[in-house]
Amino acid sequence: MMHNLRRLLPPLPALPGWGSIRGRVAIVLAVPTCLLLVVTGLGVADRASDWSAARETAGRVELALKAQGLVRELQRERGLTNGLLGGAAEYRDDVEAQRARTDTARTGFDDLVREGGPGMEAGDGLRDALSPVSALVAVRRQVDAGTAQRPSTLAAYTEAIDGLIGASAAQPARGERTLVEGMDALQALTRATEAIALERGFLNGVFAAGRFKGAEFLQFTEVRADRLAFLRQYAELAVPAQQSALDAAFASSNARRAMGYEKQAEGGADGSRLAVDPGRWWSSMTALVDQLHHVQGQIGAQVRARADRMGDGATGQLGGFIGLGVLILAVATALAVLSARSITRPLVALADEADMVASAGLPAAVTRIQQAEAGEELAPQPSRRVPDSAREFTRLAYALHNVEHTAIGLATEQAVLRRNSSESLASLGRRNQALISRQLGLITALERQEIDPDALGELFELDHLATRMRRNAESLLVLAGEELPPRTWSGLVTAAEVVQSAIAEVEQYQRVAVADVQEARIRGRAVAELSHLLAELIENALLFSPPSCPVEIYGWRDGGEYCMAVVDRGSGMTAEELARSNARLAGRESFLVAPTRYLGHYVVGTLAARLGAQVELRPTQGQGSACGVTAYVALPSALVEVPQTQSATAG
Repeated sequence: MMHNLRRLLPPLPALPGWGSIRGRVAIVLAVPTCLLLVVTGLGVADRASDWSAARETAGRVELALKAQGLVRELQRERGLTNGLLGGAAEYRDDVEAQRARTDTARTGFDDLVREGGPGMEAGDGLRDALSPVSALVAVRRQVDAGTAQRPSTLAAYTEAIDGLIGASAAQPARGERTLVEGMDALQALTRATEAIALERGFLNGVFAAGRFKGAEFLQFTEVRADRLAFLRQYAELAVPAQQSALDAAFASSNARRAMGYEKQAEGGADGSRLAVDPGRWWSSMTALVDQLHHVQGQIGAQVRARADRMGDGATGQLGGFIGLGVLILAVATALAVLSARSITRPLVALADEADMVASAGLPAAVTRIQQAEAGEELAPQPSRRVPDSAREFTRLAYALHNVEHTAIGLATEQAVLRRNSSESLASLGRRNQALISRQLGLITALERQEIDPDALGELFELDHLATRMRRNAESLLVLAGEELPPRTWSGLVTAAEVVQSAIAEVEQYQRVAVADVQEARIRGRAVAELSHLLAELIENALLFSPPSCPVEIYGWRDGGEYCMAVVDRGSGMTAEELARSNARLAGRESFLVAPTRYLGHYVVGTLAARLGAQVELRPTQGQGSACGVTAYVALPSALVEVPQTQSATAG
């Protein structure tokens, strides 16, 4: 069928390198992709980003300067109002005139916010920031009525000003480095100007009152510290010309006079009287603040001019890049159509064959290997190839075939390795069992003969150590899938005796407390494995709980079943760790895929499966503890016999 389709399709044009996949990929990808992505993609993205950043920056500068106009008027109204409340009644007319100028600036700013446009991403935030400004109407009424307090009034004006400054600078600057640094410098100077204006208004009230009251001096030092911090930030961001403009503002006579008044204010920390005329302080600081606003305007104009130049240049380059991109895209489309038919058909054939191998062939071969007996030979796999195609496709077909053969070989090696590992573990466990049994017999004989209490105590410790070694050897047999050596009890054994047997096989048995184990009898054939299971859980609880906290054991009847709980109050486990551990205990995860520190979980899971029991870890509850893990063991009714009195009562 493939040959018939080839006869119907027209022959592909002979291009250099067309007989190999490398040549075809070079033709399809090198020319269109490199030109399209490198030349047009990067160029268009870069120019578009520059154009957008320039347009946005110009709008943001306009918005910031307009906001600063309103901020400037609010700063003046704040200072005059604070002086009026401090006792300078001559400010009454100035306050009324300043309120009118503030309202005019507010109206112009509202119009700009409503118009929107580039750089107005912070428009919603600015509208929200105008709420504290609107709230100043109530503050004005309190001032006029004589009920306003100077600290609260100053705070209300400061909140409104800070809201406007913060909203106008809410969106981070982006684009060319000079634009970003210019905007950052403008914002830093805005913050510094607000700190100076706040100091102007604050000290205006202090000088009008004649002294610092209460915690006003501390507030004065905080305002001055903010001013110095913002000025240092501006110095780090500003270019030399911008820094020179700021230095010139602070070198003026008004600035020097204001700094002198500030020095006098520093001497009033003890509440002594300050002989500073509020009017002179206000005029000197107002001149300095006006100069700083002038510097802000200069920086804003520089940033806006730079943004306009960048936007014009980016617009022209963007058109050229777009035209070139359209041409390259057309060429790439034509080449892709010519080469696609010669590439996709062999790839589809190889993909179908790879899917068949992955979904059916390889899993079936692995299953045969895992189920095969030792020494059994496997049938060879047929060779596969794609005829009449490019040599790379042919090599790929052979490579897939080699991968299949290699995977089968690895599966064979793994099956042999697992079989040998299991046999080695079982052999080592049985040898250790034999040696430890002889060792325990010898220790028991020595215990019978020894009469020295100290020596007898050491023999008991040695006996306990050998018992733990026997449990470790039995764990090897469990992991190897071997049955434990016959260590069964005839008849029935009480649940308390099983618990005591498990405690005797752990190291720090002194920390284990048998809290409440209800009466029940366990069938002798299950005692050894149940004792081993409980010992592993107790050992794990002791390992992950503080030395001062005991591990508690509970046992209770639940219908025909018997349940046990090993409770610790240690570091606890996360929900994910509990889920993974319970998967191991339930036998849903092989011990070959996990670290060796989890071998105890796999031993418990294997023993639980043999007993038909269920083991689950849950967070410890009760007694005000938020940490720890409780291991629950549910024994089936076939292993448990309740006391006769209980049975009679139930009947």
